[in-house]
Amino acid sequence: MHRPHLRGPIAAGLLVLPGATHAHLVTSGLGPFYDGALHLLLSPTDMLGLAAAALLAGRHGRAAARLTVIVLPLCWLFAGVVGMQLETAVDLAWLSVTSFMLLGLLVAADAHMPAGAVACLAGGFGALQGLVNGSTLATIDADATSLAGMVLTVLVLVLLTSATVTGSRAFWARVAVRIAGSWVAAAGILMLGWLFQGAG
Repeated sequence: MHRPHLRGPIAAGLLVLPGATHAHLVTSGLGPFYDGALHLLLSPTDMLGLAAAALLAGRHGRAAARLTVIVLPLCWLFAGVVGMQLETAVDLAWLSVTSFMLLGLLVAADAHMPAGAVACLAGGFGALQGLVNGSTLATIDADATSLAGMVLTVLVLVLLTSATVTGSRAFWARVAVRIAGSWVAAAGILMLGWLFQGAG
């Protein structure tokens, strides 16, 4: 018996189910550099955190955006190199989710902070994710080229996003940025719920 009124809720439920996680690099067929970039682009935790950090930096003006564009990729790189020296993958999923959720909340609240504080928060997220990703690369015997692809992608994404937000002065743009921050925070709350449900 067909029940068309159930198709929508079932489809929505399937979309929000967490997918299986794998500790291997997605292979693009274009080499390790692009495999590292693709791994980053397909990681929700990495992408949501980068978006929140870039939005926060952009909302705080050019000085904060410039500092963040320098600090975040460098922290990601150095922590990634450290992670690649480890023998086992670092599993800090709850901390990663909490960190990008807090960045999203700061964006949504339109919090005002010094440029250095914004860059430090972004750098902390970068260091955390660099360590996690670097240790994952080490477990699959990936080389530094994959990490370089990842870090360069981080740089480009943060640069473009923060520059776009910094250049937007209209009221509607400010509201849109705050809404985006609230979505990032909401996604973090959902992901924390999934993590704790899985641990229970």
